[in-house]
Amino acid sequence: MSKAREFIEFWIENSIHPVEQYRTVGASQDVAELTRRLVVAAKEQGFSEADLQTEIGDISDYVGDRLKAANKAESERRKLS
Repeated sequence: MSKAREFIEFWIENSIHPVEQYRTVGASQDVAELTRRLVVAAKEQGFSEADLQTEIGDISDYVGDRLKAANKAESERRKLS
């Protein structure tokens, strides 16, 4: 696994969270904002936007997909409770 991929996975795990129950204030659900944050954080770690795109393709699409997956998993978890 490349260093850029490791960074992306770490950032996603720590920054992409499902919507809070009952729509209370909590995790951002704005894909554009989350994408911007990922790109900024990556640059701070020495990874270019091109490095990210090489690993995951379209950054916004990837972030959106991960956000949808987090929300779906949380919705399923709530159904089981």
